[in-house]
Amino acid sequence: YLNPIVEARSNHRYDTSDYMKADPILGTNRDFTELCRKAAEYGIRIILDGVFSHTGADSIYFNAYGHYDSVGAYQSQASKHYRWYFFKEFPDSYRSWWGVKNLREVDEKIPSWQNYIFRNKSSVVKTWMSRGASGWRLDVADEIPDEVLEALRKEIKAQDPEAPIIGEVWEDPIVKVSYESRRKYALGRALDSVMNYPFCDAVLNFIRFANADAFFDSVMSIVENYPPQVLSVLMNHIGTHDTERAITRLAGPDSEGYGRQWQHEHNKLSSYDYLKGVSMLKLASLLQFTLPGVPSIYYGDEVGMQGMKDPFNRACMEWEKPNRELLKWYKRLGEIRKGTSVFREGEFIPFFCSHKTIAYKRADEKSEVIVAVNLDEEMVSIPLDGEWENSYTLLGNTPVNKVLYLEPYRYSLIIREK
Repeated sequence: YLNPIVEARSNHRYDTSDYMKADPILGTNRDFTELCRKAAEYGIRIILDGVFSHTGADSIYFNAYGHYDSVGAYQSQASKHYRWYFFKEFPDSYRSWWGVKNLREVDEKIPSWQNYIFRNKSSVVKTWMSRGASGWRLDVADEIPDEVLEALRKEIKAQDPEAPIIGEVWEDPIVKVSYESRRKYALGRALDSVMNYPFCDAVLNFIRFANADAFFDSVMSIVENYPPQVLSVLMNHIGTHDTERAITRLAGPDSEGYGRQWQHEHNKLSSYDYLKGVSMLKLASLLQFTLPGVPSIYYGDEVGMQGMKDPFNRACMEWEKPNRELLKWYKRLGEIRKGTSVFREGEFIPFFCSHKTIAYKRADEKSEVIVAVNLDEEMVSIPLDGEWENSYTLLGNTPVNKVLYLEPYRYSLIIREK
């Protein structure tokens, strides 16, 4: 999944200038097609970031600064794009996304906007899919009306029935209310999945604060609320371009309420906190890879990159001196995940919860897996049912006489065939 790649004024590219062109700093449209072709040879598909609720002020559509040959909405009420925007008083009073003047909010219900973005054969969505894109992550999906999301889904699925549609939704999508209405994200008519921020919070809060009850309360609310079709394809991350780096959130100071200057001053962990963070990140990623849903790694987490919130979390990839301990760990998690069918759609069964220790199972018709993490300062013994003595330990401790003994700050991942 790539953040926006289309031409824009800023380097984050959420202020679209031209939806149809790749940003020259990244390459050309032809380069994107070649990337998708090469990726497919390795079994990789590319998902794009659809930023459709607003455009940049400096764009072919609004053209506030006259940088484009087109007649933008700012320049004339006769512009074909004029009705896309919410003008309070032409030309200098208009609705901006969350008050950010550079981001001009659009009216997604306007037919000409819908034709351009997804309905026409030459629309933005269909053009990029013809160039090789295999799916979409929809930016601020909760700010796009349900009926528009449903129409967009219909056009995407007509192009490719297997194309995933993932919404940026920070809350529980089942009970999500926005613009005074209950949203319909999980009914199979708009989105396939959402970015799983509730799981992210549950995982990181447990590893940092060691409250087993709170962890299972958060996880079970999702497992019980979501339809299985949504649950099994949730985008399970522990950090994104909108949050602190996972290792920083785990081992660093709480940044809530502090501005960029403070974050800049606290952007790098001490040597001690970094080593502590590596251990904590290993435990967090173990949960991330074994909970229901699909693990999504924010680039650089697998090599120990750190950073406070945007822009500190968006540094260039660390290629020269990666944390090889973490990289090896993530590779092992990937091997286990790929080779164990139970993690794809297996049932989630919590069976041990004691203060700072958790254990749960994932089970399907073929196998059963135990995941256990002990954050207590003392040894914990976890009673097991069945014949786990004949099981295979993938990570951590091995059970003894139907009991799993976990030392302080240790973990275990055990599988047995049925």
